[in-house]
Amino acid sequence: MNKKNKFLIIFFLSLNLILIELINPAVCFAADPTLINKLKGAFEKIESYIMKLATPIAAIAIGSGALMKKFSFGDEEKIRTGRNLIKGSLFSYGFVLCTDMILSLINTLVG
Repeated sequence: MNKKNKFLIIFFLSLNLILIELINPAVCFAADPTLINKLKGAFEKIESYIMKLATPIAAIAIGSGALMKKFSFGDEEKIRTGRNLIKGSLFSYGFVLCTDMILSLINTLVG
């Protein structure tokens, strides 16, 4: 074996050992868990704010749709718009509730 081949073998073996140490899950994933805890806490706060805001927003949308239907005075376009506003707000509120339920289910299964 010549000097160049020995150098390449030693270089690639040392590079391999360094990469194994960098890819090691104990080193990678447990290095700084405070960042993960901060991100998890931030997402939980955002979720709680969305849930707190979703109910009043849906109530206001349903109320305005009902008032639009009530005071349409026979105008079919306003009746249709009010009906679509009520349907859309109920669908959106149901989507927010289902998303919260799915996230809670995933949280209980994972942790």
